[in-house]
Amino acid sequence: MSSKAKRVLPTRPEPPTVEQLLADVRGAPPADPVLLLPADPPRGSGGDRDGPAPGQEDGAEEQERLYRQCRGYVEMNRRLREARGELAEKREELQRAGMALERDIAEMRQKAF
Repeated sequence: MSSKAKRVLPTRPEPPTVEQLLADVRGAPPADPVLLLPADPPRGSGGDRDGPAPGQEDGAEEQERLYRQCRGYVEMNRRLREARGELAEKREELQRAGMALERDIAEMRQKAF
């Protein structure tokens, strides 16, 4: 039977202060990839057509799809919270009924003897 030696992990460092974060951002070079805005999505090979480029239409459709998906998740979360509350109430009700049943059984046993 062998046992592994437990390694002691170093403690987690304290998070930086707001002043430290601001100093870090101010000291970063302008070309720092973290501070750059993402490039525009590439446009399709549509030429000089009127209306938005195909990439922009897809972006709007994608945003709408993601919005609907988020709304669905929020609604599902709300329903799950309601169901959790209802289940907790039913559990308590069943526990009370179980305790009452145990009392009744104990009373019947006492009367029988």
